[in-house]
Amino acid sequence: MKKNIQIVFDFVILVLLTLFDQFTKHLASTHLKTKGDYVLIKDVFELHYLENKGAAFGMLQGQKVFFVIVALVICVAFTYLLFRIPMEKKYIVLRICFVAIMAGAIGNMVDRLIYQYVVDFFYFKLIDFPVFNVADIYVTVATALLILVVLFFYKEEDLEFLKREQK
Repeated sequence: MKKNIQIVFDFVILVLLTLFDQFTKHLASTHLKTKGDYVLIKDVFELHYLENKGAAFGMLQGQKVFFVIVALVICVAFTYLLFRIPMEKKYIVLRICFVAIMAGAIGNMVDRLIYQYVVDFFYFKLIDFPVFNVADIYVTVATALLILVVLFFYKEEDLEFLKREQK
């Protein structure tokens, strides 16, 4: 029963993160699209509305089907892994990473399916960094954390659950 509760909790967090991403994109569309940029720190950081039909750095413009398929594959794979992760405290970070990456993938997929583009609005003008959104933050931070914990926290035997069960 404990595993079922954890899966429901993971799903609730996934939905909340996705809704928050969509809410921020709605705010950006409502307030930035027509009114222009909102400078938070002059020449450093601003809110800048952008309709992105590609990926980061403008790559793969117009490849909506590709991005939707990638998002679906990520969600299926991480859902499978969430069911496989042991119900132990030491795996909480792993669960959080999987849920955050899925939320980011779903958040941007929703935009692509509804609008044909992703709404981006955070812009670091100082370094001319590509404009990004909350879903991108979820994916980037969770992926970096996932890499760190797999490399430096978990031992090989901690990840045995990932191996296919032998029958």
